[in-house]
Amino acid sequence: MFDGHFVFSQLMDFLPRRQFTACVNRWRGDRRPRGFSCRDQFLCLVFAQLTFRESLRDIETCLRAVGPKLYHVGFRGKISRSTLADANRTHDWRIWADFAQVLIRRARQLYAKEPLAVELQGHRIKILGKQELFEKSDVPGGFFSLLLQTGLRSVALQ
Repeated sequence: MFDGHFVFSQLMDFLPRRQFTACVNRWRGDRRPRGFSCRDQFLCLVFAQLTFRESLRDIETCLRAVGPKLYHVGFRGKISRSTLADANRTHDWRIWADFAQVLIRRARQLYAKEPLAVELQGHRIKILGKQELFEKSDVPGGFFSLLLQTGLRSVALQ
């Protein structure tokens, strides 16, 4: 029997749960939980980003394939396309924007002594939807590795 922690749950342990809950409470994200909490939706979104899933069907298929293990990595709701679609429609987008700002502040603190931090001063960071666009061509080269290291893959500079 497996006694350790799954890699996905170890990655999720690095994210500040208390600040995520504060963002959810600020925008009343779980006021009407119809089967899928903001936490479950966030875990699905992170899983989709880390594994390059492209559709709700793709996310559902992959997560259902490891069904018995989902509880141990943090999922509490039932995974289905309709539930994911409902959560994407009903949960306020400002929850994710606020939490992204928390992660960006944390990344800036971690990389404050790196020369990259000086180069990023003055750039505004914006969360994108489904596509990853880097609209400026003068983005410092180290920024892409920072995005990959901190898991902020859906970010672009304006």
